[in-house]
Amino acid sequence: MGLDRRRVLRGMLNGGAVTVGLPLLNVFLNGNGNALADGKPMPVRFGTWHWGLGMTANIFVPKKTGANYDLPEEIVAFKPIQQHMNLITNATAFRDGTPGQCHYTGWVILRTGGPPRGQNDMPGETIDVTIANQIGRTTRFKSLTATDTGETGSTLSFENANTPNVPEISPVNFYTRLFGPDFQDPNAPSFTPNPRTMVRRSVLTGVLDEVKTLHQKVGAEDRARLDQYFTGLRHLERQFDQQLTKPEPIAACVKPKEVDKEPTAGKEVELLHARHKVMTDLMVMAVACDQTRVFNMCYTTRSGCASKAGYDKPHHTATHEERIDDKLGYQPMVSWFTRRSMEAWAQFVEGFAKVKEGDGTVLDNVFIYATSDHGYARTHSLDGMALMTAGGAGGKVKNGLHIDLKTEAGTRVAYTALRVMGIDVPYWGEKSNNTSKEVGEMLV
Repeated sequence: MGLDRRRVLRGMLNGGAVTVGLPLLNVFLNGNGNALADGKPMPVRFGTWHWGLGMTANIFVPKKTGANYDLPEEIVAFKPIQQHMNLITNATAFRDGTPGQCHYTGWVILRTGGPPRGQNDMPGETIDVTIANQIGRTTRFKSLTATDTGETGSTLSFENANTPNVPEISPVNFYTRLFGPDFQDPNAPSFTPNPRTMVRRSVLTGVLDEVKTLHQKVGAEDRARLDQYFTGLRHLERQFDQQLTKPEPIAACVKPKEVDKEPTAGKEVELLHARHKVMTDLMVMAVACDQTRVFNMCYTTRSGCASKAGYDKPHHTATHEERIDDKLGYQPMVSWFTRRSMEAWAQFVEGFAKVKEGDGTVLDNVFIYATSDHGYARTHSLDGMALMTAGGAGGKVKNGLHIDLKTEAGTRVAYTALRVMGIDVPYWGEKSNNTSKEVGEMLV
């Protein structure tokens, strides 16, 4: 009799059915360890990362494009991850006549494809939501969003203008949500469905039936609202079904040590980095355990919330008030903050690179898209913007490149991400930000 990864041993315990799963045997994988034995590839995941207040071009942008590019002083932190990422510079976010919304317009364009008309406007869903709606329906969480800032407003993930995906701000709560009592360890020797989930699933069945009945009794406009509501309930139904099914063994999944104490709160860079490290490690393992295939991390808010012990101005204030040093040719403390942001980016990428998956790492099977709100920090510009990507996307993306967009729309990077993730769209973005042009240099 043949074996497959769904094979389990069955038994009874206290009148309830119990299944005992086999470990992840070599027979379950192909010869290279980069796909399952049935030919199904390792899942490719998508993530985003954000830092506030851009950079200073003359000490950030490499002189050389292509591979083996130089690392100016603001991006020295890239050295250990340079071959795992791409740096894209000289990108533009076009306002197309809309009023400029400082710290808002730039990232909204890069993540939705169009400029906002005001501080509370969102032209459409953010790119992570678009991708999650395609690849996130079979995992426990459609997507996960987190921040180390301690502020629930630090999110860059929106279903629409009125529906932000509120980020996790507490490492303790994030651990409990991911690996607490409702976590089904795919490598556990036995599996018993969670009684609470069974009750929720039963209640949801009744709610779905009620929605179907109500759908026949209301007008067209209300039916449209009910359809949207029903779609959300069906996703919840699939989540419950997933939690009530014995998960397949995942070699990369290792339940992390419990986070039972909150890291010290505060906006000082050292405190942000400490929380960022904890949140990153939890996010990486959530991805490795296939709890989600879409994730978002905000390192600093879009207006640059970080501060430095012994310095009287936070990052944002420094961009406006610090003078340019005559000898250096830039704002020293502003640059100090940018360098710390790039260290956090390196920390995030390394988190995925250190977890082995198949014959590679989790980073080989993700695509991470990193944005900021501005280009030149001092002037809060929307031209000369920098973006980063990281990860191999299952072998679809080349890394280690510096790519000059030559003032073209930064939305080209997001469009490339959509295509890499299998979203078949002929173009993306509005007006000047509209593009059907991938960043071909990074594609295999």
